[in-house]
Amino acid sequence: MIRRLYSLLLTLLSPLLLAWMGMRARRAGGRWAVLDGARFGRYKTAAPAAGAIWIHAVSLGETRAAQPLIRALLDRGHRVLLTHLTATGWAEGRRAYAEDLDRGALQQAWLPYDFPGATRRFLRQYRPSLGVLIERELWPNLVHAAQRAGVPLVLASARLSESGLRRALRVGGLMRPAYGGIARTYAQSLADARRLERAGARQVSVSGNFKFDVQLDQDKAARGRAFAAQLGRRVIAIASTREGEDPAFIQAIRRARERVAATGAESVPPLLFLLIPRHPQRFDQAADQLRTAGLPFVRRTQLLELGDGSSSALAACRQAAVLLGDTLGEMPWYYAGSQVAIVGGSFAPLGGQNFIEASALGCPVIVGPHTANFQQAVADAQAAGAVVQAADPEQAVRQALRWLDDPALAAQAGQAGRHWVRQHAGAVARVVDGIEDLLARRPA
Repeated sequence: MIRRLYSLLLTLLSPLLLAWMGMRARRAGGRWAVLDGARFGRYKTAAPAAGAIWIHAVSLGETRAAQPLIRALLDRGHRVLLTHLTATGWAEGRRAYAEDLDRGALQQAWLPYDFPGATRRFLRQYRPSLGVLIERELWPNLVHAAQRAGVPLVLASARLSESGLRRALRVGGLMRPAYGGIARTYAQSLADARRLERAGARQVSVSGNFKFDVQLDQDKAARGRAFAAQLGRRVIAIASTREGEDPAFIQAIRRARERVAATGAESVPPLLFLLIPRHPQRFDQAADQLRTAGLPFVRRTQLLELGDGSSSALAACRQAAVLLGDTLGEMPWYYAGSQVAIVGGSFAPLGGQNFIEASALGCPVIVGPHTANFQQAVADAQAAGAVVQAADPEQAVRQALRWLDDPALAAQAGQAGRHWVRQHAGAVARVVDGIEDLLARRPA
């Protein structure tokens, strides 16, 4: 009854929701297909072969988090259907799995809006053998349709914050059956597992976080290290910044440069800051803000045009105070070329962003006060000596400079990060074993 009321409200409000999606698409850019038939479960193409493992990774972060799982399934010979809701998720999937798409081992599709008919038609079109929802993507009609179609669902690398639990409990009549409709739930931490059980999930176990199993592009990392070595500067990465964070970091960079200039320390290798916004629609905005602040900068795309690692690219970078990271899929290059990483999304109340890649590459990490999305990981990394928490961008930049002034201490934190990541690996193997066990139990 509650789900039917939800469906009615969703239908009545759909003009407003679609208008909001359209506005978001215009602001963000990229391919959104807001009114495409696939968004409503209507398809012009013939249905593909049944039996693929369907993985839903809503956006950029979930698509990256799912990469080690997808790669493990492909390596074991499974076909994969990868779905998204956002343009950034689609673009990342297209980039990361170009070869697999070409050979037909992986297919991309839009997840339809959560209308009852749309979700039924989606499952009828693709007929997956099993579905995997990444982290917290739970839609009531989608779960109901999967149950009716006999498609078992797995919630993997699952997390649920205290605020998320409160929201789920407030609409318990809607969300409890949705959580209860998941065949198996693999939580990131014990605290997540307990909250998920309170929300209604069953068959809950703690498998860990997929982000610890990420396979970083070692070629890009090697090129990043080589570029930094040739450049001969002290480098601080300010990565994955979100809305509202860039202006404060730009001012912190400007003040840090003024303090260094006031000391007259010409013998110290000059500072270079990497500013890497999380979303591509904010690249130009960040460039305008750097220009307004009077900070000389160069864009990563300009270096690529000059020739990655060429003398021209190095010369352009030597004239800059800031390298603006305006590319996607290059975090290994940025982190490997840095001595310290400040990870954004945590200096505004946005829950934080993934810092595990930086730790895996031996970068000591600084995060802000807002880390609800990575609460357990931050606590564990702090206890391991790999991460320091700062109150604001100014304090974060000052801490980064302290690490640069004490390379031995920075190296110790970086080594602690590498060790901490290795200790927590293995989530993907546990989930893949569980997926294959579920598949083996399915009736023919």
